[in-house]
Amino acid sequence: MILFYLLIFTIGLCVGSFLNVCIYRIPREESVIFPSSHCTNCNNRLVWKDLIPIASYLLLKGECRYCKEKISPRYAIIELITAISYVLVLIKYGFSLYSLKYLILISLLIVISLIDIDTMNIYFKTTVFGVVCGIVILAIEGISSGYGVHNYLYYFLGGIIPTIIITLIILMTRGMGWGDVEIFFICGLFLGVKLSMVMTFLSFIIGAIISLFLLYSKKKTRKDPIPFGPFIALGAFFAILMGDMIVNLYMSLYINLI
Repeated sequence: MILFYLLIFTIGLCVGSFLNVCIYRIPREESVIFPSSHCTNCNNRLVWKDLIPIASYLLLKGECRYCKEKISPRYAIIELITAISYVLVLIKYGFSLYSLKYLILISLLIVISLIDIDTMNIYFKTTVFGVVCGIVILAIEGISSGYGVHNYLYYFLGGIIPTIIITLIILMTRGMGWGDVEIFFICGLFLGVKLSMVMTFLSFIIGAIISLFLLYSKKKTRKDPIPFGPFIALGAFFAILMGDMIVNLYMSLYINLI
C-alpha cells in the first residue's frame, strides 16, 4: 500500500506542476499546452531536469537555471498541496469513481482559487470545464451503478440549492461576485445535496475566520476586496474528507438537544 500511495503522491506532484501552468496561462489567454514550459523572464525553454516537481526547485535553489531569476516558492507549494490532497482522497475513498471525481474537482478548485487570488476574477473557461466534467462523471456514475432519475436529481439539486442561496446573498448584500455562484454550482454538482450543504456552511465559516484574521493583522482593510473562491475550495475539500462525519456529529447533537 505504501508504494501505491507513493505512486499517487508522485502523480499528484506532476498534476500540480500542470496546474501551475494553467494558473499562470489562463488569465493571460494563453494555451496551457503550447508552447512548452519556459522561463517567463528570459524565455529559455525548460528541459526535463528543470521540470521535476519540487526537486528541481530545491536543486536550483529557487532560481532559473539560465537567467538566475528568482522562482516563487508557490509553484512547489501548489505541487505539494496537490500531491497531499490526492493521497488523502485515495486513503478515504480508495480506487473508485468517487476518488476520480473528487480529484478532478480538487484540481479544478486549485486552479480557480489561485487565479481568483491573483486576479480577483473567475474565468468562464474554467467553470464551463467544471460543469462539463461534473455532468459527464454524473452520467458515467449513473450508468455504471444503475442509479435512477432520483440520483441525478440529488446531484443537480446539490448544485442548484447553494447557487440559489448565494444568488440571494449577492442580490441582498452585493458582497460577493457572480463567479462565486458558478463555483458553488460546480461543487454542488460533484458533491450532491448533503455534502454541498456542508461545503456551503464551511466556506462561510472559513471565510469569516480568515477575513477577520486579515483585518485584525491589518493585511486587509474593510474596503479591500477579498476573493471568496479559495474559501469555497477549502469548504469543498473539507466536505469531501470529513463531510459525513460533520453531518453525523450535527445530527447526534441535534437529537440530544431535542
